[in-house]
Amino acid sequence: MAISDATIQEIKNRIDIVDVIGDFVSLKKVGSNYRALSPFTNEKTPSFYVSPSKEIFKCFSSGKGGDAITFVMEVEGINYIEALKYLADKYGIEVEEEEMTDEQIQAQNKRDSLFIVLNFAAEYFKETLFNSDEGKSIGLSYFKERGFTEATIKKFDLGYTLDQWDGLLKAATAKGHTEEMLLNAGLILKNDNGKIYDRFRSRVVFPIHNVAGKVIAFGARTLRKDKKEPKYINSPETEVYHKSDILYGIHQARQAIRNQELCYLVEGYTDVISLHQAGVENVVASSGTSLTKEQIQLISRYTKNITVLYDGDAAGIKASFRGIDMILEHDLNVKAVVFPEGEDPDSYSRSMSSDAFQDYLKVNAQDFITFKTNILTDGGKQIDPASKVNVIREVIQSISLIPDGIKRSVYIQSCANQLEIEEQVLLSELNKILIGKQRKDRQAEQRAQEVQDILPEPEAPKQATVQDTTFYVERESLRMLINYGNEGYDEELSIAEFILQEIESINFDNDLIEETIHKAAEIVSSGEQIKADRFIGPQHPRMSQLVIDLLEMKYFVSEGWEERHRISTMHESEDLPLAAFKIVLRLKRKKLEVLIRQNDENLKTSQTPEEQDELLKMKMHLKALFDEVNTELGTVISG
Repeated sequence: MAISDATIQEIKNRIDIVDVIGDFVSLKKVGSNYRALSPFTNEKTPSFYVSPSKEIFKCFSSGKGGDAITFVMEVEGINYIEALKYLADKYGIEVEEEEMTDEQIQAQNKRDSLFIVLNFAAEYFKETLFNSDEGKSIGLSYFKERGFTEATIKKFDLGYTLDQWDGLLKAATAKGHTEEMLLNAGLILKNDNGKIYDRFRSRVVFPIHNVAGKVIAFGARTLRKDKKEPKYINSPETEVYHKSDILYGIHQARQAIRNQELCYLVEGYTDVISLHQAGVENVVASSGTSLTKEQIQLISRYTKNITVLYDGDAAGIKASFRGIDMILEHDLNVKAVVFPEGEDPDSYSRSMSSDAFQDYLKVNAQDFITFKTNILTDGGKQIDPASKVNVIREVIQSISLIPDGIKRSVYIQSCANQLEIEEQVLLSELNKILIGKQRKDRQAEQRAQEVQDILPEPEAPKQATVQDTTFYVERESLRMLINYGNEGYDEELSIAEFILQEIESINFDNDLIEETIHKAAEIVSSGEQIKADRFIGPQHPRMSQLVIDLLEMKYFVSEGWEERHRISTMHESEDLPLAAFKIVLRLKRKKLEVLIRQNDENLKTSQTPEEQDELLKMKMHLKALFDEVNTELGTVISG
C-alpha cells in the first residue's frame, strides 16, 4: 500500500519543523533560527540549525540537512513512508492508503524487502507461540513462568520457533519470500552441502526493533539443558541490523526516557521486559554485548542521564567499568544501582511490588564515584592505604574523561569529600593525567606529520579553469533565487521573476543547477512561491542537498552587534534588487567570457576568409556586450 497524495500534502501542511525536531533535541532560539548540538555526531559546540521560515534543518558537523520528513528519516533510521506515518500519528492525521502498482512493487529496494521478510518472520513466530501445541506448551509456558502477562508478551512481540529444520523456510517460501532474501535477513542458513535450514529452531524468540518499531533482527533462547548448545543465538549483521548501533527495547522505551529524562541500562532481554512489567518503562539493554559509543549516542538523543543496573556480581561489574567511562567520555551523567548478591534486574523486580522496586532504584542510585569506590573496596571493607591509592587513581582516571571542566571540578570536590583527601592533591593528579593525554595527542599528530613528510609531494593545485569559475557563478544565481525569490524586485516583478526572465536564454553548464532552475521556473509560472521544501525530498537527493547547501542559515548578525561594537554591517538582503541585478550581470559576463574564448579558438582554426569575417564580427559583438556588462557592474575597463 502507498500513502495517498492528499494525505502527504495534509501532513506537509500541518508540520511545524521546530515542534518535530524539538522532540529529539533541545533547541535554543538564536535570532530567527534555532540551534542545538547535533543529534548525529558527538559534538561539543552546537552546529545544528533549524530555520522555521525556510522549514529546513542543516547539520554542519555531519553535512545532513533537509525538511522535517528528512529529519525523522535520518534520526530514526526509517524510510520516507515510515516517516510520513510517524508524522501523521504525531499530528493525528488519518492516513489514506492506495494500492501500489506493479511498477511500485517492483521498485521496492532490498532494504524494504528485508523489513518485509523480517516482519513476516516475527508474525510467524508469534503465531507459533500462541496457536501451535508446541508453542503453547513450551514457549508460552516459559514466558508465563517468568511472570510475563499476555499483554507484555504481545507488547514485545515475543514468539516461539518449532523444533523443525525448515518450519519458517516452508512458511516463508509458501508466501512468496525467496530463499535469497531469507538468507540476506539471516533467517536461514546454508551448509557446505547446499542444504538450507532455519537458523532458529526450538527456541523462544525475542524480536529486536529499531527506534521506529520495525523488526530488524532476533535473539533466541533455548529451553533445553544441553550444555553443548548455546543458550542464546542472535541474528547476524545485515543491511538493516548493526548490533553496535541498536539497543533492545529502545522503541518501547524512548518516549518514557524523554518524559522522565532518564534511561536505565541493563544487560538482557528479560531484564527489559520484567522492568516494563514492574512499571519501569524507560529501560533498554545492550543485549549482552559491550556498550558501544553508537549505543550511547542513541540514548543521548532522548536524555543526558543514564543509570546502569548491575547484577550483584563484583567481578562482572569490574569488567564493565569501561562502559561507565565511555558514558562519561560522551559527556552524559551516569549513576549505578547494584542489586543484592545472586539477584539481577529481572529476578529482583519480580520479588517485590512495582512501587517497592521503583523506590529501590531511586534510593540505591549511586554516583559513579561512590559506585566505583564501593566495588573496588568491597563496600569499604578493604580500605587499607594501598587499596585507597588504587581507588583514588581509578576514580581520577574516570573523572579525567569528562569533557566539561565544570563537571570535572564538581566531581573532584565530591571525590575529596568521600575519600577524605585534600582536593588539591586530586587536582594535581588530574592535571598530570590531562597533560599526559595532551602530550600523547601531540605525539600522535607529530607521527602523522612525519609520515606525511615522507610521502611524495602532492601536485600543485591546478589553476581554476573558466568552466570551474562558471560553476560558482551559476551556483550564486540559484542561491539568490532560492533564498530571496519571493521578495520584490520592483513594483511588478519578484526577485525570482526578474532572475528567471533575465537568464531565460542562458544555458547552464551544470546539469543539476539547470534542473533546479527549471523546477523553480515551473513553481513561479504556476503562481506559487519559492519554498525550500518544494526542492527537498527523497525522490531528488542531489537536488535536496544542493538546495540545503545554498540556504543561508548559519551566519547572521547577532542582536545588539552594532550597538555593542559600533560597527555597521551590510548584507545583500538590505538591497535585494541591487544584489539580484549584480548576480545576473556576473552570470552574463561569465557566459560572455566563455563565448569570447570559444570564438577565439574558432578563429585560430577557421579555414576560409568568409568564415574569419563572420567570426571577427561575432568577436566585436561579444566584446561590446562584455564591455556593456562590465560598465553596468562598475568595472574599470583597461584599453
